[in-house]
Amino acid sequence: MAFPVPFGFSVTELCRWAAWLCLLYFLFKASKLYLKWRELVTAFRPFQGPKRHWLYGNAHEFKGDGKDLDILANYAEQYPYAYPLWLGNFFASLVISHPDYAKAILSRQDPKENFGYYFITPWIGKGLLILSGQKWFQHRRLLTPGFHYDVLKPYTRLMSDCANTMLDKWERLIPDKKPVELFQHVSLMTLDTIMKCAFSYHSNCQMDSESAYIKAVYDLSFLVDYRFCCLPYHNDLIFHLSPHGFRFRRALRTAHEHTDKVIKERKQSLKEYSELEKIQQKRHLDFLDILLCAKDENGQGLSDEDMRAEVDTFMFEGHDTTASGISWILYCMAKYPEHQEKCREEIREILGERNTVEWEDLSKFSYTTMCIKESMRLYPPVPGVGRELSQPITFCDGRTLPKGAVVLLSIYTINRCPSIWEDPEVFDPLRFSPENSSKRHSHAFLPFSAGGRNCIGQNFAMNELKIAIALTLQRFELHPEPGKEPLILAQLILRSLNGIHINLKKIDHEKVKNI
Repeated sequence: MAFPVPFGFSVTELCRWAAWLCLLYFLFKASKLYLKWRELVTAFRPFQGPKRHWLYGNAHEFKGDGKDLDILANYAEQYPYAYPLWLGNFFASLVISHPDYAKAILSRQDPKENFGYYFITPWIGKGLLILSGQKWFQHRRLLTPGFHYDVLKPYTRLMSDCANTMLDKWERLIPDKKPVELFQHVSLMTLDTIMKCAFSYHSNCQMDSESAYIKAVYDLSFLVDYRFCCLPYHNDLIFHLSPHGFRFRRALRTAHEHTDKVIKERKQSLKEYSELEKIQQKRHLDFLDILLCAKDENGQGLSDEDMRAEVDTFMFEGHDTTASGISWILYCMAKYPEHQEKCREEIREILGERNTVEWEDLSKFSYTTMCIKESMRLYPPVPGVGRELSQPITFCDGRTLPKGAVVLLSIYTINRCPSIWEDPEVFDPLRFSPENSSKRHSHAFLPFSAGGRNCIGQNFAMNELKIAIALTLQRFELHPEPGKEPLILAQLILRSLNGIHINLKKIDHEKVKNI
């Protein structure tokens, strides 16, 4: 039976028309890519940068082998202030490595650059980390009361309890005489902390890391970073059809079901209260209380979707970034024993024999705080942030960028800028003495970013860092593991390719008292 041909065309003629249409489509897409390439070349013409490959751009130089940030540091020396970096021929960003340029960008309200956050959006939704414009302002205003010191104050005891649970686990590991890989333990501790403090949810995750939700959070963190580093997975179709894509969607369902359950249960428990003051009479306020009771000037609260986005955002930002910070700080303490001992002396003087940090203690850890800041200067938990320009910008040296250009603020290289920091590779906590800090550029140290879009939870994070470091140094001496220098990996947060390994030695407090 003959195949019916529509409109009276022969099969040969239809094939010819299809070929022409495919050719036209190809030419259309090729012309769009060419125009995109021309647009990028024109935008970045005022800026010198590293030579790029005709196909890969500069992408092939970054191998994820622990040396990528060294490449950025070398580029920052060769091209002061800023330079373009190309991923292929159709995506490029201006990498900023000087505080003057960082100040120009962070004083504006440009939205986050989409590429860097695209892979995490299915998990955390459009919360504060992703939002821009009027909706960002609304959410920021509604959430700010959740970080008032009256809310943060009761968290100190909970943070101490979570840190001590981790340290108790470490004590049981000492007889094995094996080095401890910090990040895994610390990440569970910060996850425990964020759930207890912000959501009054006692998960026992440090002892039961096999729970479905804990596994889901770990899977999501791993898969987001893995997708970011694996170029084929940048394509949605390839990723979704891959085994990693199936695993991601399964973890996503588990995490979202858990978040919805926590919010639903809290809504039920809050029905008998109409005001935050009444809640506070029963127990301390937490972030979720503030979130559920927040209303704007029109009496409008957050939608269920917005609420879940903010909870998931805070879960991610409140545990992963803090875990990175604590892990690298403890590594620095192990690497620089003279500073570790000075911190320990200060901690002993403040805490005595107490193993719980009180609110009033936090402001007294002056030298410990300087060591924390110096560690975060060298190893910032978030190594870079991206912005997409909503308006053209002219920098202090007269060079310009057009609207739509993407900039990447390399916090790692800004924190080591040699024109600002003397001997930037040297660990020197006194850089952060009040006198030295007052003389320094306002945007030379950016562990929590700066400007209107700075980290809303930075006080929460700093309190947790101080408590974790103080209680750890009170109980243990830290020593680096020979031959296991961590290889720095710049992903959404700063990690180590081969782990962060330290040796622990329990401090004999009776012996210390007798000295």
